[in-house]
Amino acid sequence: MSFTNYKYGVGLRNVGSYQVSGHPYITGTADMGSAGTEHKISFPYVTKNITVITSGTFGSTNENSIKIHFNSNSADGGVLDAGHFITLDSDEDSMSFDVKCKEVYLTNATANAGFQLYASLTNIDATHMYELTGSGLTDRT
Repeated sequence: MSFTNYKYGVGLRNVGSYQVSGHPYITGTADMGSAGTEHKISFPYVTKNITVITSGTFGSTNENSIKIHFNSNSADGGVLDAGHFITLDSDEDSMSFDVKCKEVYLTNATANAGFQLYASLTNIDATHMYELTGSGLTDRT
């Protein structure tokens, strides 16, 4: 059997694309704006890992918080109402996600919240990534 026509390369289901160190991607803001503002971070390549860290002016009662989700809250009846998010609720609180995606959404619960985001990117172009939907992401069940 000959494999002369097979071209090996990067891809969503290519193990080597995730085993190597990723390209660094860092972004953030000190003030996300008024409460309920949704920020979409689009990556140029598929992620290998994402870390989100809260920053900004946090009160002693930790009233400021950031919600991390993988779909826009305006889509499919609201992912926040369905509980499809993780909350970071104190200054320098962080969460890492070992996940492949092309975008992530951050919504602040109150004003003065900020964030820092680090992502490790693969060499897989973001246009090759499928939409993240279904149970735990968009379904209301």
